[in-house]
Amino acid sequence: MKKIIFTIFILFPGFLFAASSTELEGGFKLGPALILLTILVLFILVGIIFRAKDTNDFFAAGRKISKVGSGMAIASNWMSAASFLGMAALMYGSGYHGLAYVIGWTGGYVLLLILMAGQIRKYGKYTAADFIGDRYYSKGLRITGAIVAILISIAYCVGQFGGIGLLFKWILGIEYSLAVVIGGSVVLTYTLISGMLGVTKNMQIQYVIIIISFLIPLFLLTYKFDYFWLLPQIGYGSVVSDIVTGIPAPEVAGMLNSFGNDFAISPSPEYAMPWDPSSGKTFFQFMAISFSLMVGTAGLPHVIQRFYVVPKVRDARWSVVWGLFFISILYWSAPVYSALGTILSASPEVGKLSKDAIVVYTAQLGNINPLVVGLLAAGGVSAAFSTVSGLLVAGASAFSHDLYVKVINPNCSPKKQLLMARIATVLMAIIVSLIALLKLALIGQLVAVAFSLAGCTIFPLFLLGIWWSGSNKKGAIAGLLVGGGISLIAIIYFIATKFGLILPAQDFVNYWLGAWYFAWIGAPLAIIANIVVSYFTEETPLAIRKFLVEEVHS
Repeated sequence: MKKIIFTIFILFPGFLFAASSTELEGGFKLGPALILLTILVLFILVGIIFRAKDTNDFFAAGRKISKVGSGMAIASNWMSAASFLGMAALMYGSGYHGLAYVIGWTGGYVLLLILMAGQIRKYGKYTAADFIGDRYYSKGLRITGAIVAILISIAYCVGQFGGIGLLFKWILGIEYSLAVVIGGSVVLTYTLISGMLGVTKNMQIQYVIIIISFLIPLFLLTYKFDYFWLLPQIGYGSVVSDIVTGIPAPEVAGMLNSFGNDFAISPSPEYAMPWDPSSGKTFFQFMAISFSLMVGTAGLPHVIQRFYVVPKVRDARWSVVWGLFFISILYWSAPVYSALGTILSASPEVGKLSKDAIVVYTAQLGNINPLVVGLLAAGGVSAAFSTVSGLLVAGASAFSHDLYVKVINPNCSPKKQLLMARIATVLMAIIVSLIALLKLALIGQLVAVAFSLAGCTIFPLFLLGIWWSGSNKKGAIAGLLVGGGISLIAIIYFIATKFGLILPAQDFVNYWLGAWYFAWIGAPLAIIANIVVSYFTEETPLAIRKFLVEEVHS
């Protein structure tokens, strides 16, 4: 009966789809395209219904989002293409080493919950740069903070646009460059309409789509291949054992991919054995990535901005708790795709697949109903859209609110401020699209660059700005110079390597200041520089120290 039910589910409604489930690349796929079109129309309608009517709606969603709703929005905003596609891709490519990203991204929210969420909401500013400019009583630092926030948003967006391009390419059967342009144009349109209010409402819907589309294929795959399907996150353990020890072809005759071929699996000890020599990775790199992603999470402008959309301080803390719960469901499940993808793509006619698309390919190779595969791809688009929209709003807020209104034109009208925010959104989308077309690295790795940059620059300013009243303007400048300098060196060497340029001590710098984890040293040095310089310069103004004691830590 089990096989009969599964066969019916597999065959119906396959006739709706023009492309075979075995078609990994190329070709327009009718069913997935219809699902994608449906959710895109839904996103735009929600954006229109809850569109931003004023700057308060555009920047902070009117500060009327509930803690559970905010938690769903945090999870949706967080579960980007890097989470939905990138984590499985990293583990598919490097096995256990990829878990450093799971640990770092999850641990970062614990750090936020303990150290910053409530205090950020109590401080009551719209943006990260707004906090920096006010706390460190400096227009120059406000400008610098806004520029850094925009750069982080752009760096983070590049990976998301890459994910959108991959999925639009797979669904529509078009070139990657055209897919990036089409996908980017759609997300830009609804972000312009929505602002933070519409974006936040959309994120709640997107979370439901993301988690349903991510989990259904896991239940079907583990059910089909007789693993413990009631809880796939545990049931896939025997798959990992097969990957580590290797199995000959006759023993897997019952587990065929969608091409219907037997295949052998060579032993891959690095998949579940940390820092195995065959992985080419070290203990230092694992820990550096975990640490950098943690502090980077606590310094991301679009994450910090989420604490301003709730009405009360208590709601800010609980929104992080709910967000962690919703995030953990997907993070606990991502390794299943990498394990099953490794097994199902091991046959010679498949070969090593594109890592960033392994989530969708795993469902295809497992011969899952094309309707479910299409829903999975649409979930990936939702994940990228939810994060991109939040990033675009954060970057636009930094430009419009922190640069244009606070520095360039303080007397501008709210209508003009909203116009400038939308112009900034368009410019950011164009810049991100152009960089995404270069395909510099995997989605997860590109996102990690943004995290390390945030960890070296914004995180030290928030950590010390909230918890140490002695941190002053000159200390903040010193910390930014040190953290920014290390970031600049790491990024320059990363870009030079990608374009084949040879710089002095290139191997040394690329290892110790890797683009994915340079915050391991940049963040501590920035904090130390801030503390040392603050000790030997004038005290923080009394009004700010009094505000911290009475309002932020009361």
